[in-house]
Order: sequence, then structure tokens, then C-alpha cells
Amino acid sequence: MSLFDTVLLAAQRPGQRNALAEKHGVTHKCLVPIAGVSLIERMLSTLTGHRGCRAIHLVIEEEGFAAVGSLLEQFKRPDLQIHHILPSPSIMESALAGCRNAAAPYVITTADNVLLSHTAIDTMLTGLAGGASALLAFSTRPAVHALHEEAQRHFYKVCGHEIANCNLYALAGPDALDAAAIFRDGGQFMNHPIRLLRAFGPENIALGRLGLIGFDTMSKRVSKRLGLTIRAAMMTDGTQAIDVDNERTYGVVEAILTGKIDLPPGAGPPQIAMLENDDQR
Repeated sequence: MSLFDTVLLAAQRPGQRNALAEKHGVTHKCLVPIAGVSLIERMLSTLTGHRGCRAIHLVIEEEGFAAVGSLLEQFKRPDLQIHHILPSPSIMESALAGCRNAAAPYVITTADNVLLSHTAIDTMLTGLAGGASALLAFSTRPAVHALHEEAQRHFYKVCGHEIANCNLYALAGPDALDAAAIFRDGGQFMNHPIRLLRAFGPENIALGRLGLIGFDTMSKRVSKRLGLTIRAAMMTDGTQAIDVDNERTYGVVEAILTGKIDLPPGAGPPQIAMLENDDQR
């Protein structure tokens, strides 16, 4: 079994109040309840329930950590530590701060990624074991829309496919931290295409969007540009590209969690489990 540290990004955007948090009367989006359980509680359950996870580096403000602190006792495990990391102004610097406090390899995800599955994590670890310096997880439009047409509206058109980001990344070691350029300026590539160009290069983006190169070739070209072995991990489980961004996606995720949307066998997150001792795991 591969061991890994998780960097869990749960901070607010600087100077902004989250609309979902305000609607639900909480200070941070990660505290928003969904199907009776807060987002952060679901993520902690998933991560601590994976036997390969040896530490969680929770990136959140002081006041957010104080609010989350009461939940941490439920997820204590003798062989797992939960560390508090103060956020930086940008999501890229926050991810880097988490990794610098962690031991490689690193899995990076966000607190609103509540459908994250152990299968997806294992897929990323397998990619690192296969020689990748860094992996970015994606899923395709057909896989996502097979669940719900409103699950994701925005897709990148690249290499003859339409794909969506899964907010899941894996880095093999300190040398791969340069791959955190994918987070630069907040990483909002869909709304700010110039950031995509800076990260991957205009020629690579043009060739990919025209469908003139496939994913393998694109990965090799981007790897050469960054001096790393970058790979895309394509998730066949469309739930992995659905996080809780707004009221629309909140409704879709809640429907998935409450069984109102049928999932393919093996799809979706692990069940929430409040575990009290190691014998129960």
C-alpha cells in the first residue's frame, strides 16, 4: 500500500464571503452542511478512512480551524496526524505551504470535493508509482453528464475531448513542486484563459484544442516545458469532477449523496464512518 500526505485546501478567498456559507449561516464554505454532514467532515472521513493517508495538512484560517477543531477528535487515528497550515494569499502558495510541511508523495485536493473516492486517490498514487512527477485528474463530459446535465457546465476542449477538472492533484516529491504552477493566480483556467496559456504554453493549447495531438503527446510536450513528467489521470467515474461550487452543484451533489441519482457500480465517495478505534477500520 502506498503511503501519502494530503494537503486539504479549505480557506476562504481573501476578502470574500462565500454565498453558500452565508446562506447556511456558517463562516466558511467547508462548514456548510450537505445531506446532514458538513463538507469538511465528509472530506476528513474520506481521507482518514484511507489507510495510506499518514497525515492531513489542513490549510485554513485561524478562525476556520477553531470552528473545525471540534470535529477533529472524531477522526483521530494513531498513525495519522492532522496539521494546521495558515493560508497564503493565493491558492498556489497555500498548496506549496502545505506541501512544504508534508512528506512526499503529496495528494492535493479541496474541502468542497466531497465526492472524492478512494479509487480516485489510488489512481493518482498508481500514476506516481509509474514514474509521473505530477498528475492532474480529469473526467469527460459523457461521464459527468451521465449523472446529471447540470453537474458541470464548463469543459475544456482539448485533444478531441471535452474534459473537466477534478480538483485532485498528486506530486511525487519536492522536485515536483514546480508543478504547482497549475494553481497560479488561483488556477481558474476556464474563466481566465491567459492563466492556462501561461501554465501550458500557447502552442500546446492550440494543438490540443484543434485535436492535432492526443493526451499522451500533450503530456509529453507540457512535461518538457516544465521539466517534469506530467500526466493526466482520466477518471471514468464522473462524480469526481463534481464539487460543491454553488447552489446548482450543491443540489446535484446532495442528490447523489442521498441516493436520488443512480450511480454506476463503485462510483461515488466512501460512506461516512465515525470510527472510534483502530480495530473498527
